[in-house]
Amino acid sequence: MRGRNCFCPLVVVHVALASVLVGAQAQRLERIAELALPISPPIEHIAPIGSPARYALPQLAKAAGTIFSGTVTAIARRPANRGQSIETVAITFHVENSIRGATPSEDLTISQWMGLWSAGQRYRVGDRLLLFLYPPGKLGLTSCVGGALGRFNLDPGGGVVLSAQHLSAFRTDPVLGGRSHVRFRDFAWAVRQATGEE
Repeated sequence: MRGRNCFCPLVVVHVALASVLVGAQAQRLERIAELALPISPPIEHIAPIGSPARYALPQLAKAAGTIFSGTVTAIARRPANRGQSIETVAITFHVENSIRGATPSEDLTISQWMGLWSAGQRYRVGDRLLLFLYPPGKLGLTSCVGGALGRFNLDPGGGVVLSAQHLSAFRTDPVLGGRSHVRFRDFAWAVRQATGEE
């Protein structure tokens, strides 16, 4: 009888302790999930934080390793494996014009963290874009400098189209300020002026 009486409190203590541990583990998993949600990857490049108005053309251009315009010709998903611990996406562009780090008429392939793709930084075959890309990091990955600020659509003639976000960020720029369309040549000149290369 005595053994049975001792056993019951032990079971109660064990069950109570298990529920506390399970609850704590669940809270910890929820916290980990919350931390995994931000769009900025914890690897390679983290886009600078700040409003578009504070992120002007000189900062955008100075942070970029590659600046070019081109057309997306291929997209390939690359799963994680022994050599690459994270899932990535390879995007190939046919380069039309280059300001830095690319050669016109070449096919340039960049690798992007799959998390950025899932968060909305996507490409489609046929997209014509001008990109400001960070220099590739240790894993060979890159992304647009300043997120959406480092990505411009091109019009059918190859001119650079500035979005409302670009107009806000570059409103005081002597060349780009207030212009929603800019010829590539003028845009390239503005970038060189902003970085003191001209």
